[in-house]
Amino acid sequence: MEPNTLVAAVLGVLEGLTEFIPVSSTGHVLLAGHFLGFDSPGRSFEVLIQLGAVLAVLGVYAARIVQILAAAPHDRAARRFVWGVLLAFAPAVVVGVLAHGFIKTVLFETPMLIAVMLILGGAVLLWVDRLARSPVYTRAEDFPLSMAFKIGLIQCLAMVPGVSRSGATIVGGLLLGADKRSAAEFSFFLAMPTMLGAFVFDLFKNRDILDAGAIGTIAIGFATAFVSALIVVRWLLGYVSKHGYALFGWWRIIVGSLVLAALLAGR
Repeated sequence: MEPNTLVAAVLGVLEGLTEFIPVSSTGHVLLAGHFLGFDSPGRSFEVLIQLGAVLAVLGVYAARIVQILAAAPHDRAARRFVWGVLLAFAPAVVVGVLAHGFIKTVLFETPMLIAVMLILGGAVLLWVDRLARSPVYTRAEDFPLSMAFKIGLIQCLAMVPGVSRSGATIVGGLLLGADKRSAAEFSFFLAMPTMLGAFVFDLFKNRDILDAGAIGTIAIGFATAFVSALIVVRWLLGYVSKHGYALFGWWRIIVGSLVLAALLAGR
């Protein structure tokens, strides 16, 4: 296996393992790519391989998605849930389109910022996980539209790599009254339109610079992200229901601190 192919496979596995846990998959992939000397045209690899993780969620939740969509025309709760996910998705569309160039050329190219955001996000996650609160909602389908929209606004913070899309939406859900499981579930469902939209938009923006070699590399990362994400999605809900998010908060702080030390040392 060629070095670039091997790195693409490793980064794909890393993407799948970290996409749905609140540690910032994009931050991890960008930092790993930085230290491994991996570079992709227009930073498209880091965005496009996320669709592999989306398909993993789609596969796990396919039956439930079909059930919700089939019930939506005549069931008010199902219809509200569909509108809630779409409403939560809307802010990311606006911010993503308007700030795409800045995100890709500035934020994606600043490893120091990513490391700092990993540490700060870890501290926030530990704080939220320890809050004494009584959840108002135990099912993602019960979130009111106003709450879904607020979670969507909070998701926009994840445009900064290192913040974590899943971390932002989960923390937002917890602070707005969700329990740990339903917050994670809503994050899963919101990931589908969000990452599909990012995939389509980024592919369109970079269509002129993606050659056969780049597409092949992306395909490898896509495939390995799909397989590894399947494992995480099936495991995560059971874990957080019992143990919460402290493990991921400490992971962020440790990884961010190690990366920050390496960058300051001139690595």
